[in-house]
Amino acid sequence: MSQSERLVLATRYRLVSEIGQGANGTVWRGHDELLDRAVAIKELRLPEELSEDDRVVFYRRTLREARAPAQLRTHSIVEVYDVVIEQGRPWIVMEMIEAPSLEQLIERSGPLPADRVAHIGRALLEALSTAHKAGIVHRDLKPSNVLLDGERVVLTDFGLAFSSGSASLTKTGHFMGSPAYVAPEVAAGEKATPRSDLWSLGATLYAALEGRPPFERENVMATLSALANESTPAPQNAGALAPVITGLLEKNPTRRLSHARAVDRLERAMAGPRSGRRAPTPRYRLMVVIGLIGATVASCGIGATALIVGMMRESPGPSPTATSSSPTGSTTQAAAPPGVATSTLVVRARTDACKIFVSVPGDAITVLSDETLHHGDARQYEQPRLNAVIYDASACDVWVNGQEKPAGKPGERKNYTLNKD
Repeated sequence: MSQSERLVLATRYRLVSEIGQGANGTVWRGHDELLDRAVAIKELRLPEELSEDDRVVFYRRTLREARAPAQLRTHSIVEVYDVVIEQGRPWIVMEMIEAPSLEQLIERSGPLPADRVAHIGRALLEALSTAHKAGIVHRDLKPSNVLLDGERVVLTDFGLAFSSGSASLTKTGHFMGSPAYVAPEVAAGEKATPRSDLWSLGATLYAALEGRPPFERENVMATLSALANESTPAPQNAGALAPVITGLLEKNPTRRLSHARAVDRLERAMAGPRSGRRAPTPRYRLMVVIGLIGATVASCGIGATALIVGMMRESPGPSPTATSSSPTGSTTQAAAPPGVATSTLVVRARTDACKIFVSVPGDAITVLSDETLHHGDARQYEQPRLNAVIYDASACDVWVNGQEKPAGKPGERKNYTLNKD
């Protein structure tokens, strides 16, 4: 065991094992012996050639790295617990997230499907919104700094971040950031802004869709040259996300998508094409009549129930067979779908707003569902380990290990972690 592995920081944080190394130091698995919990500890190494003044700058940057995310209390940004100076160098203590990075997922599985990338993009936009409102620019958003913990997407590593109230610590002539993901104006020497973070988001989502960033070349100089001189290549796998990606990768920051417009375009892409409203036609009225007949005979057998669901999915408007309130406020609820007793998880839509995300955790996350169900649709899962998110608990009926869960309030989000092992 090395000396570092025997080290206890600030009399409470014990180093357990090395997780990985980077250009600036090592990340350790640690244990907080005071609170008895696992932590991640980032050990930052100072280059030996640094002068005393440069060491002071390095320490200030380290404290800034800890303070930046510590100010940002949100599900999508890694939580920082503490910063310690030990053995002449700084250590940052953070929450332990046992999950692969987006970079690792791309390397293992190749390009991701567009719906999964849309989910990642929406979470990162939320994280950037929180940071930017606090006056903090990340400056190094890239796939290796994005962790995927089931449905949770976490932005990490604020080492290059700065706030509007702090002095810049970048020395003249030093390039900061990752060339394949840096915005053109920052590569040209201009100050990083929230708009440059949005460029980096676009490059990150492009890499998730295509398997590589848009301007990556064989070396740093070639990458920067392509960034400065070549047109942004159109993504081939983006589908409905193409307007989001191309808008974020607009080289002129004044024409680049703003945060609000990026959110709007992304949510439009996630919702899919919407048909315009139209007045009921004779065919539509006939479908309503059939639906009413189906509701009357639903108690006669499962065939009638299937008929109702099929008619409702074709209907251009709300179906009269959907769960509705009586004058006294009571509701009509269908019987549990088959397979509930033997399934790990069953979800059935009470309304057309039943949006779900279901995945199998592990080194390579497997996404089983990322969709919005139509009223009456059901999904059944047999896997022993699952992570599930119900985005509107009032819109879905949920059974976990055969037990029905109580319905939530409109707009309430519920998370389920299942483990039958």
